[in-house]
Amino acid sequence: MWTPDAALNVWLCRRPTDMRKSYDGLSALVRQQLHDDPLNGALYVFVNRRRTQMKCLYFEGDGYCLWSKRLEQGQFRVRFDGADKARVELSTLKLLIDGIDVESLHRFKRYKYRPLVQHHVQC
Repeated sequence: MWTPDAALNVWLCRRPTDMRKSYDGLSALVRQQLHDDPLNGALYVFVNRRRTQMKCLYFEGDGYCLWSKRLEQGQFRVRFDGADKARVELSTLKLLIDGIDVESLHRFKRYKYRPLVQHHVQC
């Protein structure tokens, strides 16, 4: 069972994707269309034009992993706005997968811990 880390970077492709693509096709799409490195450990989410299929591609140290879902009824509530990609929280991805319209939800401000960067001074 796949249990992603909460600190995982999730990128949603904002253009419809041909779901016949697999590992090589989607990794090429990440490089050419999203201008990113598919080996960086981030999760890339792709949805087809009809919004009935979703694929998630990520690299896990020694190889690519591909997760996919096809809906028998309904659609994923993803807006295609012509932008290349949008960063989304893992919790937002879970809502999209569960069929919840994240555009209609209001997210309240929360504290987010950011570790301090320590600068080493050489004497």
